[in-house]
Amino acid sequence: MNKESFYYSITRIWTLPFSLMPYSWLHRIGKWVGWLAFYCMRDYRKRSLSNLSLAKDLALSKKELLKIAKQSFQNLAINCLEYPRLAREKDFSQVITCENPEEADRLHQEGKGIIFFCGHLSNWEVLFLDGTTRMKGIAIGKSIKNKKLYHWIVSIREKNGGKIISPHNALREAFRALKKGIFVGIVGDQGMPDSGYSFPFLGRKAWTSTAPALLAYRTGCPIIFAATHRVKGGYRIRYSEPIWPDLTKPLEEEVVSMMDKALTLMQASIKQYPGEWLWQHNRWKQQTLKTLYKRFRQDCICIILPQEEEALEKILPHLPTFKTIYATDFLFLIVPNSCRGKDLIEADEIIYYKKREEILLEDFRFKLVFDFTQDKSVKKHYERLSVFETIDLPLLKQLAGPHMKPEMAESLSEILKRALCRPGSIWRDP
Repeated sequence: MNKESFYYSITRIWTLPFSLMPYSWLHRIGKWVGWLAFYCMRDYRKRSLSNLSLAKDLALSKKELLKIAKQSFQNLAINCLEYPRLAREKDFSQVITCENPEEADRLHQEGKGIIFFCGHLSNWEVLFLDGTTRMKGIAIGKSIKNKKLYHWIVSIREKNGGKIISPHNALREAFRALKKGIFVGIVGDQGMPDSGYSFPFLGRKAWTSTAPALLAYRTGCPIIFAATHRVKGGYRIRYSEPIWPDLTKPLEEEVVSMMDKALTLMQASIKQYPGEWLWQHNRWKQQTLKTLYKRFRQDCICIILPQEEEALEKILPHLPTFKTIYATDFLFLIVPNSCRGKDLIEADEIIYYKKREEILLEDFRFKLVFDFTQDKSVKKHYERLSVFETIDLPLLKQLAGPHMKPEMAESLSEILKRALCRPGSIWRDP
């Protein structure tokens, strides 16, 4: 038995008891499992806390932040525990209720395709399971590493006659399906920095695929946003009014308009039940794979500058290099009060300090900190919050070393480029 088969078998055996439990039990157990996961899964906890802090529209206190982050872990744990139960389910009407299916059902009966648009809210699996009890449908699903486990998950999703298609050639297959009156399900809250379209999602710029709106415009089919909410022992689904494409407007203009409307509905649903959204994923990622090494590809960056005049003057001329490397990311500067009035780089926020202790902010937004103060308490403080790594000048020099030439040794800009970025991206040897 290979490793993949072993983990698949263990998962199926371990989860077998959950297939026999009522949903109310699974929800109670999931809350305990999720609470434990919040404290054990360090990286996911940090990402969740940072993302919640970055969501400006929520304006959360620290207490609210921690509460919602824990609820999100509990929601995810419940979803995982429900897979074996969903696999055995024969009558989904006892578990899932769609409050207003009439308009969607009418459109389907008339042979009109529908693009169902949703996010990772509550248990997103129930949307496709419910929809395919009444309509013919396909949905786009990305595979996971364990193929055996993924085939089992797909068998659950397809048990009512629907079909899961891979992202490869998904637009072509979705186009053909819509023309035949088959609905297409798209989960549209993944961060896609190479899409070219962004939306101020919960108050922060987020890159998103425009595939739903493109399909709507090309086929004349509407987008319907589907929201899910967990209730005692089951789920409630509510559909939005259809968002129809205005074919009298140019494609580029109408695609943006439709995506804005769909994402506005999605964020309203998240605001209503923030603890049921998947805060653990990189919704606000700003970088593609082309420039930065994965280790340094974080969306929220904090740069802390020293008070000492001599050290400060050596760093200030090289701040624009940070802006070159992190052109679209959320940049925060913590700088000494002596920098007031100086021409610094454009940043989301510039925070001034007088005393060293004022550097240590109780701020969960940052995922990566560049610390030039040589204060050992900085690393301990911020990595206790949501920072994945604190990087100082000695580490930067060490990372850049293999790519440096002797004449570059004193250039912080060259050190930054060669430490953080892939060869051939924004730097290359002559």
